[in-house]
Amino acid sequence: MAVRKTYLAVIGTALMLGGCSFSSEALWPTLAGDEATEQNLVASESAGADVTNSYQVAASSQPLTGASQTGTFVGSKVENMQQELNRLKAALNEHSNELQQLRGQTVSHSQAYHGTVAAISARLQVGTTPGNPVLVQQWNTAQSELDRVNDDIAALNSLANKVAADSTLSTFLLESVRSAYQVSGAVDEDHRQLALLEDETNRTTVLIDRLLNEISEGLARQTSYVSTELANLNALALAVKNGEIFGDSLSKRVFQSQAAPVSASPRMAANERPLVVIRFDTASVKYEQALYNAVNRVLERRPQASFDVVAVTPNRGTPAQVALNSNKSKRNAQAVLRSLTDMGMPSSRVRASDATSASVSANEVHVFVR
Repeated sequence: MAVRKTYLAVIGTALMLGGCSFSSEALWPTLAGDEATEQNLVASESAGADVTNSYQVAASSQPLTGASQTGTFVGSKVENMQQELNRLKAALNEHSNELQQLRGQTVSHSQAYHGTVAAISARLQVGTTPGNPVLVQQWNTAQSELDRVNDDIAALNSLANKVAADSTLSTFLLESVRSAYQVSGAVDEDHRQLALLEDETNRTTVLIDRLLNEISEGLARQTSYVSTELANLNALALAVKNGEIFGDSLSKRVFQSQAAPVSASPRMAANERPLVVIRFDTASVKYEQALYNAVNRVLERRPQASFDVVAVTPNRGTPAQVALNSNKSKRNAQAVLRSLTDMGMPSSRVRASDATSASVSANEVHVFVR
């Protein structure tokens, strides 16, 4: 008999342990389930979906139902305002989906643009001929792809106007709900439904404001991005023209809002050394790479620096020869100024002038830092 009791006790303990094991598995999810959930989240993020925002908008965009008819004037107003809120929720859901679509389009267009730019840069890095028609065609393609990103910004701006209209409507609806409390002839059920309607309108208003903030931040970010890439694309056009790569646009190192004040005409003092001296003693002078490197080093140390481009003419020969050389030197200075602009330097930070000197034997262009 004692043996039988011991046997039954062992069986009971085993059943209890089995039950504990089953309860543990029910309370704690398996590791495989966590991995699957994590993979789903990663897949959603890689697809460009804003999981948090989409969930919140979807939860709030469910139509509000359950308003009972009380037969009072306030009860009929509650029904009308509930219908208006449901239309607002549907519009919010639609605009949220439109934002996700625009984000996906912008990512696709940006990837295509950077892929084309990378192909051009890789070809320039190993060296190529000036004005290579293949690179010219690729540059035109990159410009078209960047234009598509700019079109996405226009669509995002249009969406911002729609969401702003939703925000105005939600504010008006919330004020209408709060004003309905003061209308006489209502029953307790009307006020209960008004409270539910007010809470739901408040939640919808918060989501609309959040969506509007996301769109505004995206507009600022994308506008800055396109502006920077336009400057980089202009610098890349100069690199394709010369068949050699220079680097990023100089505009990345320039802060126009903190630009140094423009001083008087540049001085050609004996103790003032130019940053770059370009001597135009041959028909074709390649100076862009050296000019870019010198200006880039200055902007690394002094982001507020501005530059003077001075056309220097030899003060020799007859007045007619001096005048002819002066015209050629001025054209050379204008070419250098255009090169700086193409590299991304704002025109307000570069100034051109001319001077004569007896110490030079050929037309030169001097670039000074100020």
